[in-house]
Amino acid sequence: MEKGEAVRIGLTFDIRSDYPRAAGDPADAAAEFDHPDTIRAIEQAIEAAGHTVVRIGNAEALLKVIDRLEVDGVFNIAEGLRGRNRESQVPVLLEMRGIPVVGADGLTQAVTLDKAIAKKLFLAEGIPTPCFFTMAAPTDPIPAGWTFPAIVKPRFEGSSKGLSESSRVLDEAALRAQAARVIRDYRQPVIVEQFIRGNEFTVAIIGNETPEIFLPVRVMIDGRAELGDLFYTFSRIASGADYACPAGISETLSLELQRLALAAYRAVDCVDFGRVDFRVDEQGRPFVLEINPLPSLSTLDVFGILAGHLEVPHAELIQRILQAGIRRWGLETARPAGGREAAGGRCLMSGQA
Repeated sequence: MEKGEAVRIGLTFDIRSDYPRAAGDPADAAAEFDHPDTIRAIEQAIEAAGHTVVRIGNAEALLKVIDRLEVDGVFNIAEGLRGRNRESQVPVLLEMRGIPVVGADGLTQAVTLDKAIAKKLFLAEGIPTPCFFTMAAPTDPIPAGWTFPAIVKPRFEGSSKGLSESSRVLDEAALRAQAARVIRDYRQPVIVEQFIRGNEFTVAIIGNETPEIFLPVRVMIDGRAELGDLFYTFSRIASGADYACPAGISETLSLELQRLALAAYRAVDCVDFGRVDFRVDEQGRPFVLEINPLPSLSTLDVFGILAGHLEVPHAELIQRILQAGIRRWGLETARPAGGREAAGGRCLMSGQA
């Protein structure tokens, strides 16, 4: 391919309408899947950069066309279906056929979806994360000396699935009762974390060797910036995420969140784009909750908030993600439509954290 030539980009995704709720499914079973508007926004952003989009769909749709798929690469936001390796399904299929993919590979997708495995990697790299243990059954032992409050989550879910007001527990009886509910409803083990009373932030990253590390975005609940014991549940996500950028924090804390976000990004070999979620305790100490290599690209979510703060089109951030993948593949193309360079330091820092 010649320098500056347009490319054909496949688009893999899961939309909620493809997965009607089955009997026994929890109310948030399809929470991770995208709205058609998000798929259209990504498609339009890629086309605006001069490329051709080939809509593929989910992993099942990919299986049907993979042997006759004529693309230079695939922009993947598919979440997959069933099991802790579901987010690996599309990237692994593409890897088997030698088709490059925008976003993390199957190994990174798997280890980050399993919250316990991701946290073990964070600890190995010296990245602070809340103390935790796992339970495969509600009768499993609780570590000696464990203190409350704690929060009980499904071990391999995203989008606040399985989180409700009863997820924060104050004693062993409540912990075991909540673990029993989650194990039954989500058919998987739970992870139990020390609950961090304080505030919540998220840091988005785009790129590879010298990534753009955006300024922290503050998570707000019901208009409140100081969360204390509040945390995001599925019901709050469903009613619309609430974010603030700039986050209204000190430069010292902002830089530390960015530094830790990059450390987490690199610890799990994330590429092209991702988002790292934090709680910061009342003493100002940050803890990485998780890293998401498949963060929402909705105009209403964090990347959309950042685009608004940077005063650039949402499409431009999509184009930057795509361009990061294309460069990593060794294909050089023209800059995104509009010819903008990366925005200045108001909402991001260089990758040399």
